[in-house]
Amino acid sequence: MSRTDESTRVTTSDRARPPRRRWGPLRIALVVALSVLLLGTAGLGWIYLKLNGNIDTFGADGLSKDRPAGSTKGENVLVIGSDARTDGNSALGGGDKGDIGRSDTAFLLHVYADHRHAVAVSIPRDTLVTLPPCKLPDGKWTRTRPNTMFNEAYSVGQTAKGNPACTQNTVEKLTGLRVDHTVVIDFKGFAALTRVVGGVKVCLPQDVYEKDLNPNRATRGGLLFKKGEQKLSGQRALDYVRIRHGIGDGSDIGRIKRQQAFVAGLVKKVKSDGLTPTGLLPLADAATKSLTVDPGLSTAKQLISFAMSLKNIDLHDTKFATIPWRYQGERVAIVQPDADQLWAALKADRTLDGTDAGGKKGGQAGQTATAPSAAAEVSGDGIDVAVYNGTTTRGLASRAATALTEHGFTVTRTANAVDRDRADTVIEYGAGLRSRAQTVARLFPGAELNSVPGAGVDVVLGRTYAAKGSTPASPASTPSALPTSVARDARSADDDVCSNLSYG
Repeated sequence: MSRTDESTRVTTSDRARPPRRRWGPLRIALVVALSVLLLGTAGLGWIYLKLNGNIDTFGADGLSKDRPAGSTKGENVLVIGSDARTDGNSALGGGDKGDIGRSDTAFLLHVYADHRHAVAVSIPRDTLVTLPPCKLPDGKWTRTRPNTMFNEAYSVGQTAKGNPACTQNTVEKLTGLRVDHTVVIDFKGFAALTRVVGGVKVCLPQDVYEKDLNPNRATRGGLLFKKGEQKLSGQRALDYVRIRHGIGDGSDIGRIKRQQAFVAGLVKKVKSDGLTPTGLLPLADAATKSLTVDPGLSTAKQLISFAMSLKNIDLHDTKFATIPWRYQGERVAIVQPDADQLWAALKADRTLDGTDAGGKKGGQAGQTATAPSAAAEVSGDGIDVAVYNGTTTRGLASRAATALTEHGFTVTRTANAVDRDRADTVIEYGAGLRSRAQTVARLFPGAELNSVPGAGVDVVLGRTYAAKGSTPASPASTPSALPTSVARDARSADDDVCSNLSYG
């Protein structure tokens, strides 16, 4: 049945295409949850140039030449919180102007292939790891440095902007997982984001004073935060996520728990407020101004494409965990074999509760039916596509959208079609757009092309596309269960704001 044959589905029919929704929440962690979510709502050309001018990019020449193989499963995004003192950041975090870039916090975000689950694994800054060779500003490479604190990787080269490539190399060496993207957010950008959203609800187990933030003070100082729930933004929000002393045992582990709680509160706030046209620009502007990213996320369009694959992740299925650890003197040591079991589970796309959330990367069932060489040659640059699920299989439109965006297409929307009993996939196109539709069809072998009234290209997915999805892993290929300590200590994005905040 073509689009013109459907009495209830025409190009401009509200009944045929459900009302356009602003983006659903991207329930993941700090930078991705903010910057990508906010950018993901900005699928309009008028904002591209402004946002592109905000984004800083670090070079890929510092990445290791000996990297883990890419996965056919989920994606891994390294998120780094930088306390560099440049560009106005010194006023927010102390330190001298021109100080070297340093890493204050870091986590590896794993987005599962089903794009309905995600987990952010924090790596404490004091963790003892092996730093692999990293590139210096003069082009030389360092030697391997065993038994070194994790946050020293970001300071290799002693530059003001830090060394995110070295931190990425270190994480890949530590986990055996390939990092698909790296994103850095600084003090100033973080504070601006919290102001733009109007503050985030947090909870403290006790009163906190200035000396708790700065243990070098001679006196207790003034009261920073009262015990209990409160809303914070700007400098106060930054102070909250940086507090280490005066709560629990004063460790970085306790601070990590509070940072994870803050991220959950931040995402909840964005979800509850919704996004309006008047609020969109300042949010997106603040997000992109705060970022330094790898070349793969260096434009607003690339960030939006990445966001398209994340919109169906639910708060409860967004987890925050910490690498299995123990104290080693004043430092943190990694507990084995627990840590390796965690990395193996993520590589196999198993969630913290053991669920198989795998399949081909991005759920690209449509691509796998095409010869690899043919699929590799498809470029959707400059082509807009809307995707409709013509079946009752959940997540099918999102799966196809991911396949399209990874080939450079711009997916303008995903929704359910009125006819949910389609047998075959149909690509419908308006006047003068046949060549574009043919390009789209290369990712959907066997799809029928139909010329219909309208001004766009639509993909209406059928059961033949759904049938090409991934099959569950066999028992023999299922990895061993995750360490109970990881699952037990994990936090969901929808947990109560006052739960599990204090360690020690």
